[in-house]
Amino acid sequence: MSPRVVRFHGIERTRPLSVITMETDVNISETLTAMETDSAQIAQCEHEIKNIDWISCKDFTIEIGEQQIKQYMDTWEIQQPGWLYSLKFLRETELEFKTQYQYETKWTIPTQTAPIPRATASVYFIIEISKIRPNALPVDVHFLVETNRSKLIPGQTRFREKWLMDVTESKTLLMDTVDF
Repeated sequence: MSPRVVRFHGIERTRPLSVITMETDVNISETLTAMETDSAQIAQCEHEIKNIDWISCKDFTIEIGEQQIKQYMDTWEIQQPGWLYSLKFLRETELEFKTQYQYETKWTIPTQTAPIPRATASVYFIIEISKIRPNALPVDVHFLVETNRSKLIPGQTRFREKWLMDVTESKTLLMDTVDF
């Protein structure tokens, strides 16, 4: 293998070509790996998926369910000021292997000019208590945003304020097309 003269920061060295290529490839690979890791960590910090410690099945009550839903919604990164919500318990449903507790939150942005908003967006929460799993395990929780069929799971999904805006804007546009 023929030696090659390499100049780096004013210093000349003579090395075989294969050594230079191998070292360069390793350094580039290490640098790229470090950059990818750094950018992934930054992205994860910017879009952290937040959750709470949900209560165990044995300690669950309807009132605690309401408190925990409020606590979970407090982790949502709502940017636009003025969003208000109401939370109510809808029903308890007994199924073969679980009991479901269903809640509805209605979100809206009242303003001085429109204290009674034209449109609301509902988010439905379902808390499930398993009849076959150990009672010490936490309850299973998922939620659905009105007009969206996706089942969203706390701790696996980052809530987006845009979902609420899309629902309220769609309803407002629909109401504008209807003559009363």
